[in-house]
Amino acid sequence: MRKLLFVAALASCSQPLFADSKDDALVEEMTVTGVRERLYQKGMLKDVIQKTEVISSVSIEKANATNLTEAIGEAPGVRVNNECSMCGVKRVMLNGLRGEHTTILVDGIPTYTMMSGFYGLDAAATVGLQRIEVARGAGASLIAPEAIGGTINLVTKVAQDNGAELNLVGGNNGYRQVSGVATLVANDESTRITALGQYDNRDLYDGDDNGVGESPDLENRSLTLFVSQDFGYSNNIQLRVNNTQSEIFGGPAGKNIDDVKADYFSDPDWQSSSLFLSDDVRNRYIGRSWETAEWIESERNELYLSWVHEFNADLNITLSASRNQHTQDSFYEGFFYSADNGMTYGDVRANLALNDEHLLTFGVDTRVEELKSESNSDSPDYISDSFDYDTRGFYLQDTWTVTENFEISSALRFDNVVADFVDPQKPGKEIDESLLSPRMDMRFTHNDQWTSRFSAGRGYRAPLSFFESDHGILDGELGFDIQISQLERSETFSYALSFEGNKFSATSSLAQTELDNLASLGTNAMGVPVLSQMQETAKAWVADVALNYAVSEQINIAATAENILYNHHFKNAYGVVPVEKRLVLSLDWDINGWDIFASSSWVGSRNLSQYGTPEHPTFDLAGNDIKQQVADAYWTVDIRVSKELGDHWQFAIGATNLFDYTQVEDMETPLFYDAGSYDVAHIYGPLRGREAYAGVKYVF
Repeated sequence: MRKLLFVAALASCSQPLFADSKDDALVEEMTVTGVRERLYQKGMLKDVIQKTEVISSVSIEKANATNLTEAIGEAPGVRVNNECSMCGVKRVMLNGLRGEHTTILVDGIPTYTMMSGFYGLDAAATVGLQRIEVARGAGASLIAPEAIGGTINLVTKVAQDNGAELNLVGGNNGYRQVSGVATLVANDESTRITALGQYDNRDLYDGDDNGVGESPDLENRSLTLFVSQDFGYSNNIQLRVNNTQSEIFGGPAGKNIDDVKADYFSDPDWQSSSLFLSDDVRNRYIGRSWETAEWIESERNELYLSWVHEFNADLNITLSASRNQHTQDSFYEGFFYSADNGMTYGDVRANLALNDEHLLTFGVDTRVEELKSESNSDSPDYISDSFDYDTRGFYLQDTWTVTENFEISSALRFDNVVADFVDPQKPGKEIDESLLSPRMDMRFTHNDQWTSRFSAGRGYRAPLSFFESDHGILDGELGFDIQISQLERSETFSYALSFEGNKFSATSSLAQTELDNLASLGTNAMGVPVLSQMQETAKAWVADVALNYAVSEQINIAATAENILYNHHFKNAYGVVPVEKRLVLSLDWDINGWDIFASSSWVGSRNLSQYGTPEHPTFDLAGNDIKQQVADAYWTVDIRVSKELGDHWQFAIGATNLFDYTQVEDMETPLFYDAGSYDVAHIYGPLRGREAYAGVKYVF
C-alpha cells in the first residue's frame, strides 16, 4: 500500500509543457536506490499529494534555459515578471500572486533569503538540476507556510555513475555560457558525489539606441558540491554547498561601474537639468552616466545538511539544517546601498505509518533571518530597512488512503512569528503573532484516465523588504518609512481535473486566492518611500488548461492556455503590469537523429491604466504627452535544433525571441517621467531582442 502511495504521488504531477513522458519521469525517479529512494518508493517520505508541475532536465536543455527564470517561464501557472529595465530584476509569480509570495526550495529545504529571492533568481544556475517541481497554492509545502503563491523546488542531480559533461554556448549580444557536471559513485554505490559549475554572461541591451539600456549586463558564476552518503541500510546524509556570484549593470550604454563611480565622485552634488534631449525619453540620453546607472554585485553562500534515519518499516526521521548568507553592494543612481542578509533554518520531521491507511508526518522547524544594511545617506531622519525575522513552528499531517482511489492529506501548522525593524528610530516589534495555518489536499481517481484534485489552504507572510514592493530602494536617500504591523494572510482554493490517455493528456485547473494586509508601496509628503498595508482584500482568480498529444513516437505537440483576473485592489498593488492572458504552443520533433524544439507564446492585450496606485494612474512623458494605456497582444517564438554526433558529442543551434519582438521597437520605451520624476517601470512587453546561439556538449 505504501508503495502505491508513492507511485500515486508521482502520478499526481501533471505533465508540463516541455516535460518528458510520465513513464520516463518514473524511471528516472527510481533509478537510484539508496536509503532515501527506498523510503520514497515505500511512500515513507511522502510530503503532500497536491497537483505539481514537473520540469525535467531534458526540458530545461531543450529550452536552452541558462537560469531558473528561463527554465520555468512558460510552465502552467507561472509568470516571470521583469520589474525594472535598469537592474533587470525578475519575479516569479505563481497563481497570479506577486513574486515575494513564491518560496524557493532546494531539495525540499528553504535556502533562499528574502533578498536572494529578489536578485538571486537570474543567478540560479540550471546546470545539474535533475528537475524543477512547481506546486501552487498557500501552504503548498508543509515547511513553507509563507509560500502564499506556492513553492518552486530545485532538485539536484544525484550521481548514478562515474562521468562528466561540458557544455559551451555562445551567441550575439554577448551571450556566453560555460557549464560542467562531474559525477562519482564509490564505496559500493553508497557514496554519490555531484560537482557542478556554471558561468554565464549577457551584455546590456539598448534596443532603441537612445543610450540607455532596457535590459542590463548580467554576469553570473555558480559552483556547487553535492554529496549523498549512505551509512548502512538505514542512514543517509546529504550535504550541498553552493557559492553564487552575480554582477548586474544597467543604464548608460557603453559604460561600466568604474566609469560611473568616477563620474559621480567628480561632482556628486551636480545633476543634469535634463536627462534626455527635449526632455523626451524617446530621444538621446544627455545626462551624466551615474544618473541612470544601477549596479548590483552580490554573493550568495548556501549550505545544507540533511540526515535520514529509518528506525523500522513504519518509522523514519529526517533532520535538516541550512544556512544562507547573501551580501550585496549596489549603486542606484547616486544612492549607495550595501546589505548582509543571513538565514538559518532547522527542521526535525518524523514519518510514522500508523497502518496501511494512515501515514502521519509531524515535526518542528525554525527560521532565523536578519538583514543589516548601510547607505551613503547623511540625513538625520534616515531610517534603514534592517530587520530581524524569527519563526518557530510545529506541523502535523495525516495522509489517509480512504480507498484505493481516494486520498486525503490534512495538515495543520502552528507558528509564532516575530518581525522587528531594528533601526534605533523604530522601537518595539512590528509583528509578534501566533497563528494556525491549515491545508487539505484530496485526490480522487475516477478511473484509469480521469483524476480530480482539490486543495484548500491558508498561509501567511511577513512583508519586510522594500525590494519586494515596486523597487522602493530607488528613493532610499531619505530612508524608509515602515508602517507594517500585521502579517499578510491568504486563503487559496483550487480544483484540477486531469485526463491521461495513451497519446493524449490534459489537465484543467481553477484557483482562487484572497489576500489580506497586502503590502503596498507609496510615498509620504517628504517623498520618502512608505511600506504600508492595504486595508482591502486583494483577490486573484486563475484558470488554465494544459494539453499534450503524442502524434507519433517522433512528434509531440503541447499547448497551455491561461487567464488571470485580479480585483481592483490587487491591481493597485502592482507597480509593473503582469500578464493576464497567455497561450503557449510547442512542438518537439525527432527526425533522423535531429531534435527540433519550437515554442511560441502569445500574450493578450491589457489595460495599463488599471494598474498602479491611485497616485500614479498614468505614465507621463515630459510635457503633456500620455503614454498609451492599452498594451497590444504579441507573439514571441523560440527554436532549438540539436544533433547527436556519435556517443559523446552534441551540437545545438537556436534562437530565443526569433523574430526580435521588443517593447521599445514595436511598442514603447519602459522609461517615463511622472510628476517630474524619472522612472523605469513602464514595462509590459519583452525588453531583450533576438538571441541567436550555437553550442556543443561533450559527455565523457
